Amino acid sequence: MQIKSQKDFFSGLMFTAIGVAFAIGSTTYTVGEGARMGPGYFPLMLGVVLGLLGLVIVAQSLGTAEGEVERIGAWAWKPLGFVLAANCVFGILLGGIPRLRIPPMGLIVAIYALTYIASLAGDEFDAKEVAVLATVLAAGSYVAFVMLLKLQFPVWPTFITG
Repeated sequence: MQIKSQKDFFSGLMFTAIGVAFAIGSTTYTVGEGARMGPGYFPLMLGVVLGLLGLVIVAQSLGTAEGEVERIGAWAWKPLGFVLAANCVFGILLGGIPRLRIPPMGLIVAIYALTYIASLAGDEFDAKEVAVLATVLAAGSYVAFVMLLKLQFPVWPTFITG
């Protein structure tokens, strides 16, 4: 048996590992049963399905390679760095860091920062397109999370709202 596609093989392994981790982690909660689901039921089922999906992908990536083996290319460090940095900045701006005296800047500022930083990961950067995307994401997030779901977290910076 030989690996036909390294991309499929390693992504299947990743799905399987994450699925198993979710399934194991969910057992610390009350799982319940189909009729009376506990808080651990959904993560357990999601982990099982993700793990099985990963095993199917791994199985499909194995076999006899008739042609050339599809190999994984070099790591794309620039996009990886910008996407990770964007998420970290989003978390810091949304909630702040009280120990470092960084105040919460709120949802709107955090989404704009996330969008601008993550857009630097691509090959092209158009500030107008990014501004439109950030505005749509900020408005949609405000409507979904604050107005509809009524989640309680800062929307604007504390120096504006007091």
